[in-house]
Parts: sequence; C-alpha cells; structure tokens
Amino acid sequence: MNTLKGKTLFITGASRGIGLAIAKRAARDGANVVIAAKTAEPHPKLPGTIYSAAEEIEKAGGKALPLMVDIRFEDQLQTAVKQAVERFGGIDILVNNASAISLTGTLETPMKKFDLMFGVNVRGTYATTQACLPELLKAKNPHVLTLSPPLNMKPKWFENHVAYTMAKYGMSMCVLGMAEEFRDRGVAFNALWPRTVIATAAINMIGGQDMMEASRTPEIMADAAHLILTRDSRSSTGNFFIDEDLLRETGVTDFSKYLVKPGTEPMQDFFLD
Repeated sequence: MNTLKGKTLFITGASRGIGLAIAKRAARDGANVVIAAKTAEPHPKLPGTIYSAAEEIEKAGGKALPLMVDIRFEDQLQTAVKQAVERFGGIDILVNNASAISLTGTLETPMKKFDLMFGVNVRGTYATTQACLPELLKAKNPHVLTLSPPLNMKPKWFENHVAYTMAKYGMSMCVLGMAEEFRDRGVAFNALWPRTVIATAAINMIGGQDMMEASRTPEIMADAAHLILTRDSRSSTGNFFIDEDLLRETGVTDFSKYLVKPGTEPMQDFFLD
C-alpha cells in the first residue's frame, strides 16, 4: 500500500512550490500526475510553468499531463477532468493545493483581492472536488488532500487578516464536511498543514530572503502527503494533519534535511498554537 505506482493524481497549482513537490514525490513511485494550474507562460516573478513542471515529473519517473486550468471556472475544471480520464483512465487522488494569499487588514484588502481568495481557496476547492468526485467514487483507494489548516477559532488568527483566514478556513470546512458526507462511500478527505513556514514563491513575496532562510523546503510537505495518500482511505479520513507530527509518528526525528539554511531554527507557521 505504501506506493502510488500507477495512481493518477489531479493536483491544483502544481506548477511550483508544495504542489510540484507532492507531484514529484508521487512521480518517484511511477504515478500519473495531472498538473492543473494557471501558469502556461513564464511569469516575471514566479518560477515554473505547467510545462516545466511536467518535465520535472517525467524526469522523476512519472507521467504528466499539463493542463492550463483556472479553478474558479467550472467549465475549465470539467474539461480538465475529461482530459485526465481520457489520458489516464480515471482519477485516484485529488490534491487541493492552489491557494491565494493576502495578509492584509480589512481596510487594506480591496474587494478584488477578497474575491480572488474566496474564488480560488473556497470556491476553487469546492468546485474541483465536485468535478473530480464522480471519478474518485470509482477509484480503489480514493483520497482528497487539501492544504489547509486545522480550524482554530482564536481571535488572534483572524485579527490581522480576516479575509485570508476565512478563505483558508473555508477550505478546511470542505474537509470537515465532506469527510463525513463521503465516509460510507470510501473517499478519504484530509487536510495537511506545515508546522513551520515553507519556502515557496508566496513566502518569498511576503517575507523576502530572510523569511525564506527561516523556512523548511516543500519536500517535508511532499513526504507527509505521501504518507497520507498511501493509507487506506476508509480508515483514515477527517484528519487535520501537521507535517512534522505525522513524520514523527513514523519515526522521523531529524528534520535538518528539510532546512533551507542549515543550522537555522525554522519559523512557525500560521494557525498553530
């Protein structure tokens, strides 16, 4: 059970960062990966495109299908699912990784930015899940993994960026509700969140080089995701996993290999006490 060989993963936002790391870890097992992301042309500030990601996935040992998809649009999702099924015969796993972030207060968050976060994080997660479910329900060990935090109602997690927190918690509420809704039908719904800040393009834009150097690499999230996605879907659902805790449970004690800058103490992430 601890391999994803021959499984088909549909990963949103997999052209870079954590999504790409999860894709490459699955590819090492010989998985098929549908890269559902927006970046088809190189971006001036962000690394990677769906095509460069596809190359990396194939190099790692998997098969890739790069699809330009904006998950805010239902028709694009329906088309992508259809193409995934035509190419690989079905979908076994969905990873809801795509997310928009703006750590801004109420007066500093234009409604356009609010709509983007709700469109991608909440609506996008819901719509992608809905589009993939008919295929997941036919799969042998179906998993939906959403990169969102445990629900923590302490005001301090809302006060400085209420819009972003609501949008991320909307993703978590999808996990909470759908885990129960599909428990008897065998589809696992779990969330995964990092204990520390992870070095991604978003973090670079928020905190620059200093924050990047106080981060862990996306590979820690990829290794944790792999542990979840290889579990029995009927007996592991409705969990809000933290990467480090999950890896500790399996005997990992040394996390230094995940440090961006060796010898640094990584910074704790949001939403965790």
